[in-house]
Amino acid sequence: MKQFFRFMFASMLGFFLTFLIIFLLMIGIVASIAGMATKDTVKVEENSVLHLTLTTEIVDRGGGNPFESFDLMSFSPRRAIGLNDILKSIEKAKEDENIEGIFLDLSILPAGWSTVHEIRKALDDFKGPDKFVISYGETYSQNAYYLGSVADELYLHPEGMIDFRGLNSELFFLKNMLDRLGIDPQIIRHGEYKSAGEPFFREDMSPENREQILSYISSIWNNVLGEIAITRGLTINHLNEVANNLHTRNAAMALEWDMADGMAYRDELYDIIRERLGLEEEEEIEFVALDNYLRAPLPKSMISPRSQNKIAVVYGSGNIISGKGSDRIIGSDRIAGALRAARKDDDVKAIVFRINSPGGSALASDVILREVKLAAREKPVVASMGDVAASGGYYIACAADWIVASPSTITGSIGVFGMIPNMQEFFNEKLGITFDNVKTNQLADMMSVTKPLSPAERRIIEESIAQVYDTFIEHVAEGRNIPVSVVDELGRGRVWSGAEAKQNGLIDDFGGLELAVEKAFELAELEDYRIVEYPIRKEFLEQLMESFGGIQERMLQRKLGPSYRYYKQLEEARDMTGVLTRLPYDIYLD
Repeated sequence: MKQFFRFMFASMLGFFLTFLIIFLLMIGIVASIAGMATKDTVKVEENSVLHLTLTTEIVDRGGGNPFESFDLMSFSPRRAIGLNDILKSIEKAKEDENIEGIFLDLSILPAGWSTVHEIRKALDDFKGPDKFVISYGETYSQNAYYLGSVADELYLHPEGMIDFRGLNSELFFLKNMLDRLGIDPQIIRHGEYKSAGEPFFREDMSPENREQILSYISSIWNNVLGEIAITRGLTINHLNEVANNLHTRNAAMALEWDMADGMAYRDELYDIIRERLGLEEEEEIEFVALDNYLRAPLPKSMISPRSQNKIAVVYGSGNIISGKGSDRIIGSDRIAGALRAARKDDDVKAIVFRINSPGGSALASDVILREVKLAAREKPVVASMGDVAASGGYYIACAADWIVASPSTITGSIGVFGMIPNMQEFFNEKLGITFDNVKTNQLADMMSVTKPLSPAERRIIEESIAQVYDTFIEHVAEGRNIPVSVVDELGRGRVWSGAEAKQNGLIDDFGGLELAVEKAFELAELEDYRIVEYPIRKEFLEQLMESFGGIQERMLQRKLGPSYRYYKQLEEARDMTGVLTRLPYDIYLD
């Protein structure tokens, strides 16, 4: 009995100490982040330089859950940067008399090509006789160089290099693995370009898939080369020659081939900035970090009377699913609710729907599209496409009055597919697990993963997929005012770049979020406006609890590093059942 009580009290003490540690940890995290949120307004000194490092993930909407990127190793927040915050800061810096220039401190840039295109355009608008942009990197990734090439001067560390070799899209295929496991994926698709199932039943790309990938990555690359050629004063042939031979593999070669303006160590680079600012050698440069500059007051020229007229910007990012979703997942309930709230607010005169999604559930996409259509009946709706707005992402955009995208946006993929894995052999032969069942009707066990589809079941699914595809192209035909037959030719699952999409009428104009807001302002015929963002942010405590629920996921992401994306693809493949309007794969252009 004595030993029992000793064990019980030891267990109670252990539980109490564990609870106390977790409680103190939570207090520390809350205090750390709350302290960041309550810092005073930043005063920008004269002759300052905005310092943009852009080393953390760039998402469409910043200022969200302050805990989502909390680094448990360093015990500090590493929140993703919002594209909206970056663009706002560059615009503010342009009007700020105390900001003389922008220092782009670049290396690996964790952002898609369309996102970089928007930042690059803002920087190009910033430059002028009284404002400079200087770029520096120890090394440059390809998209970092694309951004840095807009600068007045681009410098490279003497031992550095520029990764400039063209775009590559590599897919991985699971067929042989699934064969060895005894799993038949049972893919049913509509459209020869809808290659979503290919990784599960092929060992390589189909001719159609190879054709479309080469087409859109070539389109994106040519657009990138065209913009670099203009700002660097080079020809596209010259840039391709550089890429074909990697003439930027060291700093001296990059300088020789006019891809950089000079080699410099960081202290030498600071001397160059001092010279630009008219400072003496020992004078400190007044750098202002982006996080701090967000808390700087607006210049007088940007302050306008508070308007009753609102333009609502509704942000939708991630896979499309039914239900609630989050900032990283488009839940039909949440996004449809945000569109509905904006529609019913009489002060909201126009809506900008910012979409960054490869698609997902066909049903969830249709729920959201319904709200887009209802909103468009009452007020202008402009769709703004981010890095990707394809398949279901295009589905929810097609009813907008106007669609804008970057030339580098991945869009289209108007097609439908379904996947119901048959894992009978895997269970029976590999694991030794067998199943038996009784049923009252012939199709009662339809969609079971423990048996192959019967001919009747396959026919029903094929009919459902064909029906969803027909509905999809009818929505596009109606929204874009294009004959259904033409949409079918553009569809069949084919993926397009933004540049290709404009040529074939799937979008209206090139531009980013700022252009979309300007177009909404124009369509609504307003004299003034203010921006409101949807969905409405959650309360602090809700964000805290959700954040702790995702700690395990973030630790796994940190541990796997770049390989995490493959883990996520496998995890999503596990959940891909039923009828989907989704991109055939996740696209990473190296």
